[in-house]
Order: sequence, then structure tokens, then C-alpha cells
Amino acid sequence: MSRVVVVVGGGYGGAAVAKALDEDADVVLVEPKDAFVHAAGSLRALVKPDWAGNIFFPYDRLLTQGRVVRDRAASVDPDGVTLASGERIAADYVVLATGSGYPYPAKTDTDSSTEALDRLRATHKELADAPRVLIVGAGPVGLELSGEIKAVWPDKQVTVVDPAEQLVPGFRPELREALHHQLDAVGVDVRLGTALTEEPPTEPARAGTFTVATTDGEVTADIWFRCHGVRVNGGYLDGALADARTPEGRVRVTGTLNVEGHRNVYALGDITDLAEAKMAGYAMQHAEVVAKNIVAQVRGEQPTATYRPSPVPSILLPLGPERGVGQFPGPDGTTLLSPEAVAQYKGADLFTGRFVELFGVDPATR
Repeated sequence: MSRVVVVVGGGYGGAAVAKALDEDADVVLVEPKDAFVHAAGSLRALVKPDWAGNIFFPYDRLLTQGRVVRDRAASVDPDGVTLASGERIAADYVVLATGSGYPYPAKTDTDSSTEALDRLRATHKELADAPRVLIVGAGPVGLELSGEIKAVWPDKQVTVVDPAEQLVPGFRPELREALHHQLDAVGVDVRLGTALTEEPPTEPARAGTFTVATTDGEVTADIWFRCHGVRVNGGYLDGALADARTPEGRVRVTGTLNVEGHRNVYALGDITDLAEAKMAGYAMQHAEVVAKNIVAQVRGEQPTATYRPSPVPSILLPLGPERGVGQFPGPDGTTLLSPEAVAQYKGADLFTGRFVELFGVDPATR
């Protein structure tokens, strides 16, 4: 008898685990968007609107036996999912893969790929006409955005402010040194230990000249972007599953990626409380573990696959198509990547190629 697996969320981890389970279970993927959005390419899509279509992948070819339900989960418990439409989907296994939200343009703010493309193109026009850009947040997203802008418009004045005293803390000093050197080389003004004393008067990602006070002076810009503020998407958890949430809103998981106390419920990606950066690559690794464990359970076996975060943090941070820094676990502890290697691994196409196969897209149409 086939077992029903409901995967809540069709992002990196959710799409991967649904695909991996398609032949072994009755998979139902619940996702409100009409297409998977490759968020790692959204900043490139902003500065190169002709390329922006490459970050959207329709779900219609992801599964051959399972189905995709375009709806939002209103309530999820260990026995199934109640949709916003009121429909109830009973489940033998539930996978929580709803990830997190982040300010536009790093993540789109609509469920329609057509609307998302239109918004990116409109923002591109406003950005193109703005000589001075302010980026609030010097994390990986803010720095990557600065690099993408400079790669297309090298003469734009780009200022990045952040109250932190150090770029990408937790990574090797040599990586931070290389990051500073490359940002200096393209003319990005990074102001660490600096915070805005008030929010700019214009909306983020909308053109409009302003001057705003900072803790060390002021900044004048013609457009600004908010690059901070992760929001965990877990408000739909109900009953016993709600009790598994941490004060930060994440879900406590075991080594097998089960939600604590629930043998038939798994979680992966940004919603988990795993002690690691919330990155797409990790979510897809989680998906492999979850798929193996559910297949084992469906076959009447014990789930034995486990996941443990690496003690060496990883990062691939492109600064446009040709620059960037990277760090990975290596045989001797830590391996640092050259700008050329970062461009080869990620910067050139931002991993869009790997999703062509996952979603069954004809490469000729991309």
C-alpha cells in the first residue's frame, strides 16, 4: 500500500525531497508559488533583466507520479495538512520545508512568476537611473548585491552600512581580507560599525533621492535596499508541532532530521534549528537524508541516515560574475577558493544549470 508524503514548501529542500520520493511514495507537494524561484540568482536577475527568466522553474515537470497542489498550508499537524482553501490532506509522513522569508529583491514577494519578473524589471529601471545606491546590511546578501551592481554599473556610488564591526564573522581572516580587497578594488564603500539613526524616507527598492543620518555622519543616495531581516516561515505549525518550535521560531530536529518527538514528521532547510548557516546547499543535503529515511520507513526498515553540521562553515559569495570569495571544509580543515574558482563554481551561472535537470526543463528553452 502506497504511503502519502506531504511536503510543505517547494523551495530548494522541498523540491529536492519531493523529487527523490516520487517513485517510492504518493507525494503531494504543497506550494503557493506557480514556479520554483532560484533565489540565489535573484540579485543577478535584478541587474540583468534579460537573464531574469532563468531563475524561474515551473513545477509541472518536477513529479511524474506525485502532484503539486498550489495552495498555502494554513495548519500542519502530525497527521496531515489543512490548506488555506479548507481542503484537508491526510498524510503518513509530513516534511516541513517552508524555509524563510527575506526582503525583496533577494527573495520575491509574490506567488506569481509573471508578477515577480515584472517587479524585477521595474526595479531594474529605477536602479539603472540611480547614481548613488545605499545597501543596509553587510551580510552575504548585501555584499553580493553590491558586487552585482558594480559589475553592471562600475561608475555607480555604492555604500554598504552595517552596525557589525566585522564582515562575515566566523570565517577565516584570509577570506575577510580577500573580501575587503575585492570590494575596495571595485569601489564599494563599506562602512562597518555604522547604523542608520532613522529609516530612509523612501520605500526600499524605489528610486528617490534622500539624505539619512548615520551613527558616524550621513549618507545621500538615490535608491536603497534592505539586506537584513530573515523571517522563519513556521506560523502554520499546529498542536504538538507548535511545541517543537524554539523561541526563535525554528523547529528542533534530531540527527535523522525528524521533528523532535515525531517519528513521521521531518524538517529541513531554514526552518530547522541546526547550528549552521541557512544556505540552499545545506537544505538540499538535508533533503537527501530525509528521503533516505522516509524510503526506509515505507519499506518497513529503520531510518538510519543522519545529518551533522560541519564544524567548518562553508560559503560561496560571488561579487558579480568574475569575483568573489569562498570557503569549504577541506582535508586539512579549511579550503579557501580563489575568485576564479568562485566564478567557476557559482558566479558564472549561479547554479541555474543544476535546476534544469531537477525540474525537467528543456535547456534549449532557457
